[in-house]
Amino acid sequence: MTIRDDDDPASARLRVERGFYTTVRAAVDFLVPPRCLACQVRVEFNHALCARCWRDVRFIRAPLCDRIGIPLPYDTGDVTISAAALANPPDYDRARAVAHFSGRMQELIHHLKYGDRQDGRVLFGRWLTAAGEPLFAGADLLIPVPLYRRRLLWRRFNQSALLATEVARHTGLPMEPSILMRRRQTRTQVGLSEAQRRLNVQGAFKVPKVAAPKIEGRNVILIDDVITTGATVNACARALRRAGATRVDVLALAMVTAASGSMT
Repeated sequence: MTIRDDDDPASARLRVERGFYTTVRAAVDFLVPPRCLACQVRVEFNHALCARCWRDVRFIRAPLCDRIGIPLPYDTGDVTISAAALANPPDYDRARAVAHFSGRMQELIHHLKYGDRQDGRVLFGRWLTAAGEPLFAGADLLIPVPLYRRRLLWRRFNQSALLATEVARHTGLPMEPSILMRRRQTRTQVGLSEAQRRLNVQGAFKVPKVAAPKIEGRNVILIDDVITTGATVNACARALRRAGATRVDVLALAMVTAASGSMT
């Protein structure tokens, strides 16, 4: 690489570093070619899906219900609240999700939660940051939905905290994993009805008194992997509001909707 005499030292050093990084990345890609995160076919870039798998991700696009984030059949040209949100208002303020919980997105989330596959976190962070853009204005904190400590030890990581870390990296918002706690072990929500899910997580979350000053009067974004019936994020939102949070929004990778299929 040629360095011009009229370059200032900082620019020259930056150019050298970029050249070195490009060379190293090319060598790594040659030795370990990038693979689709879902089907493992060769792709051009790391942290990506192939075209076929990308088409199988059913992204949630506008128009949306401003409250619970479900897709609407037509655009009214104004902020719209769905009939579902009016009939059963959530305990949080707004929710947004990247995609329907089906197809490739469902597979990717299962790889993350149950297969100890964290290689999708970079892509997930980009997706979440794009989907959550309406929520970031005025937000103060990112708070992941917590796992009970026994389940955390068994799984070895909290997938919601991992996602929140990626969103924090993109947005600059602080991530606080210790503000919200799961105070008791709950049954897995898989296979439970909506009523059973609500009962299962009732009173399961709390904000320790020592942590309450960190969220009093603050606007927080709760990060989770999937919004199914909303029972878990509603329970979390109630605990955060009791501790003094002013606004609680929810951001998730996926959402179960009428178009998604069965709950899992």
